[in-house]
Amino acid sequence: MNGKKILLIATGGTIASRPGEEGLTPELTSEELLSCIPEVRDLCRIDTVQPFNLDSTNMRPENWLAVARLIRDRYEEYDGFVITHGTDTMAYAAATLYYLIQNSPKPVVLTGSQVSIHARDTDARENLLSAVVYACHPDACGVHLVFDDKVICANRAQKTRTRSFNAFSSIDYPEVAYIRDGEVRTYVPEKLTGPVRFYDTLESRVCVVKLIPGMDPGILDYAADRFRAVIIESFGVGGVPYYDSEEFADKIGALLEKHVKVIITTQVPHEGSDMALYRVGFRVKQKYELLEAYTMTTEAVVAKVEWALAQAKDDEDFRRLFRTPVGNDWL
Repeated sequence: MNGKKILLIATGGTIASRPGEEGLTPELTSEELLSCIPEVRDLCRIDTVQPFNLDSTNMRPENWLAVARLIRDRYEEYDGFVITHGTDTMAYAAATLYYLIQNSPKPVVLTGSQVSIHARDTDARENLLSAVVYACHPDACGVHLVFDDKVICANRAQKTRTRSFNAFSSIDYPEVAYIRDGEVRTYVPEKLTGPVRFYDTLESRVCVVKLIPGMDPGILDYAADRFRAVIIESFGVGGVPYYDSEEFADKIGALLEKHVKVIITTQVPHEGSDMALYRVGFRVKQKYELLEAYTMTTEAVVAKVEWALAQAKDDEDFRRLFRTPVGNDWL
């Protein structure tokens, strides 16, 4: 047996669901999940805990803060942590934990499944076993998502398929490792500096506005009264439409005057933003010194903005925090 001690943190999701009259509902406990992979007892010593049992559609920042606190409180007791989570918001969960638990020499591994662990043809048992295998690996550290034998950096994961077993992709960054026949094959070694850092606050008054052709700029007025930051998913490399007027740019200026942070990202999954490339992006970025996300996923941008807002003392401090690389989020 591997001498490592692992804590399995079950939060619900499809992996823990049973069918009912109104569809799948998370009901299985952490111990029931563990009983479905008895071979894991030969890999390590493992304990379980169940902070909640939710469909991931119902997960929100306070749940991820609770998971981070649980890991912080029990950090010295265990060599690694495996979190089972629903797939629909797992990329948001992974990115959020990436910022809440920074520079961890101990692995924090998220996994889930597309089919319940009690189903005959399921990916759940393989995913859960692979997550534990990775958590036990001597080189494993930091926050990662394990799915379909791929180890993905937590701030690069995105759900790109709704039903297939290969549901998650690593966006503009290589998979950290693969797991084959119970063996971890590492491709991108982790580089950590300094001690682990835990954070215990987030500011969730953040919204994402996805532009569509002809959208009324007045939507930003609505956002101005309700949110502390607006992430604009723009077209291509990051243009802001001006049609027959400067109304969109003016609305962005009005947000900034109210100290609402504005970050520009792209709707395109790969290769990131570059607002300076076209006039429709260049002039509004120059006028307002806008922040842009470059190759960060939308999930990672949301997580970093929520984290930075909670830590920042003022607007300039927010800009500094957002622009400062955390691991590989700025490439």
